[in-house]
Amino acid sequence: MTGAKATGAVDQPHHPAHPAPTGAAAGPAGLTGPLNAIGAGAYVVDEQGCVVAVNARAQELLGRTAAELLGQDAHDLLHRSRFGEQLPRSRCAMRPAFMTGRTAQARQDWFERGDGSLLTISWLITPYQFGDGHAGTLVIFHPVLEEDVFGAVPETGPGTETLSELERLALLAETTTQLTSTLDVDAALHRLVRLVVPRLADWAIIDLLAESDEVRRSLVVQADDGGLVTREDLQGPMPPLPEQSSLPLSRALRGAASTVVGPETYQGEADSGIAVEQRRLFDTTGMHSAVIAPISSLREVLGALTLGRSRRPEPFTVADLPLLEDITRRAGLALENARLYQRQRKVAETMQRHLLPQLPTVAHLEMTARYLPAPDASQVGGDWYDAFVLSDGATALAIGDVVGHDLEAAAGMAQLRNMLRAYAWSEQRLPSMIVEWLDHATQHLSEVSMATMIFARISPLTGGQWELSWTNAGHPPPLLITQDGRSRYLTQGHGLLLGTRANRARVDASAVLPPGSTLVLYTDGLVEAPRRLIDDGLDRLRRQAASLSHQPLESFTDQLLVRVRPEDNDDDVAILALRTPAHE
Repeated sequence: MTGAKATGAVDQPHHPAHPAPTGAAAGPAGLTGPLNAIGAGAYVVDEQGCVVAVNARAQELLGRTAAELLGQDAHDLLHRSRFGEQLPRSRCAMRPAFMTGRTAQARQDWFERGDGSLLTISWLITPYQFGDGHAGTLVIFHPVLEEDVFGAVPETGPGTETLSELERLALLAETTTQLTSTLDVDAALHRLVRLVVPRLADWAIIDLLAESDEVRRSLVVQADDGGLVTREDLQGPMPPLPEQSSLPLSRALRGAASTVVGPETYQGEADSGIAVEQRRLFDTTGMHSAVIAPISSLREVLGALTLGRSRRPEPFTVADLPLLEDITRRAGLALENARLYQRQRKVAETMQRHLLPQLPTVAHLEMTARYLPAPDASQVGGDWYDAFVLSDGATALAIGDVVGHDLEAAAGMAQLRNMLRAYAWSEQRLPSMIVEWLDHATQHLSEVSMATMIFARISPLTGGQWELSWTNAGHPPPLLITQDGRSRYLTQGHGLLLGTRANRARVDASAVLPPGSTLVLYTDGLVEAPRRLIDDGLDRLRRQAASLSHQPLESFTDQLLVRVRPEDNDDDVAILALRTPAHE
């Protein structure tokens, strides 16, 4: 493979940009799985042309182990002329496509194997994203006999539009890459139909089975003037799946083998409601030929994919079924992963929300809270808030963040909150003393390793004012916004986070909240983002909160989330906001 930064004498060997690893690993786990699903030799190079992942088939064909390939400049290591000479970069057929980031292929080239012999190959390269959005190039190759390079393409059946072996391998590689790079079911379905329409068919229909065994025609797409048109009129719920029907779609939804069908298949007596819908589908779309294959995971049948032709005159044949089955097999694995992720995410969010409390009703005091999980998290987190009325009539406020993003963090959060409630209600003490006790208790009575939090109490004064007293254990400071739009952070009362075992005395702070003022307690996910200074997030929160001070509290909190939370935030967010009554 050609290095993008190669300069100087092109005939000289290029030193590898990365040292070759000593182990036998074939590259990052996220890359080797998809590569091993490709039937031909395949490897991925980075922007410098160095190998970052390689599949088992490539190691076999090249007679080289993964340790001998990873980190090496692919061009210097492999590319040779037909006479076995080192191939100058200026004569590398891959280089133009590699440099411009486009797809290309060749029917004849030569790689040097580990024993010094030459391997005649045909290859295809295409841009490939890996890791955290790193740009690379995927190289797919397989051996060919030189006398076959210019031979005729064998016929696979009358009227069948054939794809070359490289085109099939490229389609399967693209299918694997596209479908495994999303954990959203709808996105995976749309990517699937874009891969096969119009490349293989004029129509794509996806029927999915729900967990309750209901059938839904989830997506119907038609190729039209170079684009794709979604036919929502043909989508929607389907009749129940019959147990004994011998017709193709019903059999595919039960996991039977793929089948070639035509409109005549459903012209006889319908044996189920699904058969009636299939007859309507053929009549409406004008498909004269179709293939149907089950979409299955390792454990169950998820649905079926139907590809149909209405404009193309050539019908499908049984020779088209292996490719379709390869595609649906990959689709099944991707859809199962997406479904499992979404199911786990829903359970996690539900659990988190049930762990968070209902806010109390306090006379003359408005209060609201929000919790948002991390955008890509499938686990519960440790962000929490609480508010409750104390035995002396004051209102307690708390917000915190337990270190971690897993069930242990969620359990620790629940323990911390419950201990705080019990002790704060039973003991009429200053916030600092409550948190000191809580810090000691967590070291012996809970699974919490470290946590930040603010604990405060608020009570009314005369003249419409309210007194806030608080202590801060390593948490972002509260934000106070007055009714006229002035805003400031309450930075006093700051101390170490819980779990440090430093045993330092904690301090209290207090402030008077004017009538109509708004207090915002929040977790760091609202203001922090990767590769950004937290001061920038705090400044953004202060300015946005000031501009929204005239909004009702519910609207204020919702808009604050939208305006302040960073788009690339990878953490959950909790907000507790309250507002004192304005002057009458």
